[in-house]
Amino acid sequence: MTQISISEPVLRWALDRSRSPKAVERKFPRLSGWLKGESRPTMHQIEAFAKATSTPLGYLFLSEPPKVQLPIPYFRTHGDETSLLPSAEFIETVQIMERRQTWMHEYLREQGYEPLSFVRSARFAHNPEHIASKIQETLKLPQGWARKHSSWTAALADLQDKMEDAGILVVLSSIVGNNTRRKLDLTEFRGFVLIDEYAPLVFVNRSDGRAAQMFTLAHELAHIWIGSSAAFDLRELQPAKEETEIACNKVAAEFLVPTVELRQIWPSLRQEPELFQAVARRFKVSELVASRRALDLELITKNEFIDFYRSYQERERHIAKSQEGGNFYATQSLRLSRRFAETVVHAVREGTLLYRDAYRLTGLYGRTFERYAKLLSRGLH
Repeated sequence: MTQISISEPVLRWALDRSRSPKAVERKFPRLSGWLKGESRPTMHQIEAFAKATSTPLGYLFLSEPPKVQLPIPYFRTHGDETSLLPSAEFIETVQIMERRQTWMHEYLREQGYEPLSFVRSARFAHNPEHIASKIQETLKLPQGWARKHSSWTAALADLQDKMEDAGILVVLSSIVGNNTRRKLDLTEFRGFVLIDEYAPLVFVNRSDGRAAQMFTLAHELAHIWIGSSAAFDLRELQPAKEETEIACNKVAAEFLVPTVELRQIWPSLRQEPELFQAVARRFKVSELVASRRALDLELITKNEFIDFYRSYQERERHIAKSQEGGNFYATQSLRLSRRFAETVVHAVREGTLLYRDAYRLTGLYGRTFERYAKLLSRGLH
C-alpha cells in the first residue's frame, strides 16, 4: 500500500489543534514514527488522522502549517493565555454562524427589510446606565422586568425571546452543529458576537450554567450596541483588559442589576445570612450575577467574589451537563436561533430557498428537517 510523506510541522500543528493530543496519539500508535520521519502513513491513515483532529484533509498535504485564525477579535480574561491557538471546534462554530448570518443578511435585504437602528448606536462617551436603559427600551422590557418572573431561569428565557423579537439571532449550544461528539470547551470561550446591521448574532456556550448565560447575553447585547464583534471567555465573569470588553461588562452589570437600587438596599441585605441569595431573589438574577455586581460596585472584595464563584461554579456545572439533553427538536431552536429557523422555513415554503441549501444551513436533512419545520410552525421553542 502506498505510503505518503507528510510535513512534520503540519502533523504537529494538527495534533496540537485537536486539543486532545494524547487521545489522538493512543489512536495512532505509529504517529511518533511519522513525526520522526522513520515511517510514513497510508492514505487511509491520513484520512483517519484528519477526521480525528478535525482537520480539513487538504491541509495535511501542505509543506507548512496554514494560518487559520478566528475572523473576529478574541479576548481572554488572563492575558498570558492569548497565545493559545483557537481549537478546531471553536473556529468551525464561528464559521458556521458566519454562513448563517450571511444568508440571513442577504435574504432580509432582498425582502426589503431596513437595517436595525440600534446596532452600533452607542458610544464610549455614553455611560453604562444610558446604554443599559436604551437596550431595555429597545427590547421592550419594562422597569424591573426580571423581578416580574417567578425565577431567574424564566427571566433568561424572556430575555432570549425579546432579543429574537428585536431582530437578534440568539444561539445557545455546547457542541459543533449537531455533532454531540464535538464538545465546545467552556474554558476556551463563553460566547461570541457577530455584528451585522440586518442580522446581529450572539452565540452562548451552553456548557456553562444558566446563571452565567444570563450575564453572557447581557454582555453580548452591549457589544451589539457598541458595534464590536468579538469572542471572549469572561473568566469569573471578568473581562479582558481591553476598552470594549470592560465597557460591555459595565453595561451588562447595569442592565441586570441597576446601581442605584442595589446601593439603596445593600445595607439591609448585608445582614442576611445568605447575602447573594437575597440579592438574587430581589432582582431575579442568579447568585453569580448578584455577587459579580457587588464586586463591580466595590461592595465586596475580589477575594470574597472569587471564593464564592469557585464554590458556585461546581453547582452550576452539574446543572449545565443536563441542559443539552431532552427533546431533539426543541433543542434545535436554541442551536439554530428561533428567528433564523423560522426565516429559513419560510423561505423554503415560499420557494426562494432550495431544500438542499436549507439542509446545509441548518444541519437538518430530509424528514428531520420536515418534522422540525412542522413543529416550528406550531409554536415549538
